[in-house]
Amino acid sequence: MSSFRATALGITWRTLHNFLGNPALLLPSLVFPLFFFTAFAGGLSTVSHVPGFDFRSGYTAFQFVFVLIQSAAFGGVFTGFGIARDFETGLGRRFMLAARHRSAIVAGYALAAAGRWLFTALVLTVVALVAGMQIDGGGVDLFGLYGLALIMNLAAALWAAGVALRIRSIQGGPLMQIPVFLVLFMAPVYLPLHLLTGWIHVVASVNPATALLAAGRGFISGQPADVALAFLAAAGLALLFSIWARGGMRRAERAG
Repeated sequence: MSSFRATALGITWRTLHNFLGNPALLLPSLVFPLFFFTAFAGGLSTVSHVPGFDFRSGYTAFQFVFVLIQSAAFGGVFTGFGIARDFETGLGRRFMLAARHRSAIVAGYALAAAGRWLFTALVLTVVALVAGMQIDGGGVDLFGLYGLALIMNLAAALWAAGVALRIRSIQGGPLMQIPVFLVLFMAPVYLPLHLLTGWIHVVASVNPATALLAAGRGFISGQPADVALAFLAAAGLALLFSIWARGGMRRAERAG
């Protein structure tokens, strides 16, 4: 096994082991998505009666896509919290001293972020199905939906890693979280884009998260839309934030 792979898998295993064995880490990652799903899909279900709302699979599926992508993004962000915490305790510096390839450290945390989110996505999906969510898309469509969310998880993890490696303190948490929160909630969360008006319509029209939601909702309804644009936006964010995370690692190396 190469040094890069050994380092990445070691950090992945440690992070996932701590996540699954610590209720303080596990429960929030499950409770928050389930809370949003219940609040949006249940409490706002009458929104589906708004004139012009014609989503094929119903409002529960409409909101499920948003909560799924939101959980993927915040799963990546929470991994950034773990990186910052490791540097605060000195463990991150020990990783850097031991690792021959420093990029393997970021890769390990990114793999752990994916593992954490896949567990959350499984629970969220089961709850949504029990709640009666209608799925009109086929197997390929669902593969596209979860694949798109997984790329979003990677992009958010790399963004948070870049912040954490620069600040190396949990005090950088708001900087990791708030931009992601704003991007997600300035997209068409409660209504399709064509029903939004005013400044929120203008912002949502240029927001990359809008393409992700449109494609995800197209997948679950069996009517794919904006697929190429969504994957291009997600992959572009992941590539951009990989450069950002690499710069953060260099900053951490210079700090010693």
